[in-house]
Amino acid sequence: MQTDNVQPPVTNLAEAGAVSHSTQPDNPARDFARAFLRHRSAVIGSVLVLIFIILAILAPVITPYDYTEPSPDALAAPSAEHWFGTDDLGRDIFTRIVYGSRISLWVGFISIAGSIVVGSLLGLLAGYYGKWQDTLISRLFDIMLAFPSILLAIAIVAMLGPGLNNALIAIAIINIPTFGRLMRSRVLSVKAEDFVLAARAIGMKNSRILWHHILPNCWTPIMVQGTLSFATAVIEVAALGFLGLGAQPPDPEWGTMLSDARDYLQLAPWTMVFPGVAIMITVLGFNLLGDGLRDIFDPRMKQ
Repeated sequence: MQTDNVQPPVTNLAEAGAVSHSTQPDNPARDFARAFLRHRSAVIGSVLVLIFIILAILAPVITPYDYTEPSPDALAAPSAEHWFGTDDLGRDIFTRIVYGSRISLWVGFISIAGSIVVGSLLGLLAGYYGKWQDTLISRLFDIMLAFPSILLAIAIVAMLGPGLNNALIAIAIINIPTFGRLMRSRVLSVKAEDFVLAARAIGMKNSRILWHHILPNCWTPIMVQGTLSFATAVIEVAALGFLGLGAQPPDPEWGTMLSDARDYLQLAPWTMVFPGVAIMITVLGFNLLGDGLRDIFDPRMKQ
């Protein structure tokens, strides 16, 4: 006599939990959060970045002084009254560093966001259509990359004139080839996948293929590179400010503060040490965060 193959009932709660757990769908957000929290460098970097974001947001609340107001206490050493000391005009250095975080983060975010938009669009067109579009865009990227980035930024600001907004434009322009070439290489890989070939076979329009199939599969390396480029942008805006081409006095930009303190390095070293440390910690935070995101998103790093 033939008997039915009946699955035995679950007899205990442990087996029930195992069955219910195995049937739960994957949650990408939860998996990412777990991987992120397990990555020490990513956590440390995010904490450092978050500290400066909080300082930038709460600057009027946590600073007792006006960052433009001079005082008789010129070049005063760090004390309970002035935690980081004062500069040559008696302005509180801690206050200026906190307000300077607003400038560095704002310039970094806007410039890198602009670079991502323009560079990704150009890379998308070059990688998908190829032919003369690819040749023209790739040669443009090669010409821009032939110059050292800081020299190209100096040349752009020299043509536009000194100022924070022009420095922002220059930083955005010099980072376009980085995202453009990265997007192009990713598009060349994705457009050869079966799902893209199938979309072409059923007559789907190129615009729909680009925006709904290729672009969503190219954002991961762009996001990682954007985090790393943010750190580079902070250095570049500080370099332009140090050369007098970025933020103009009395704006408390960190590079400008370093430039103003050059003559007092031996007499009052704190005027250069604290702005330099602020730049270093910010860059370190974004680099650690970017490296952590790269390790999490790269399948080869999960082995």
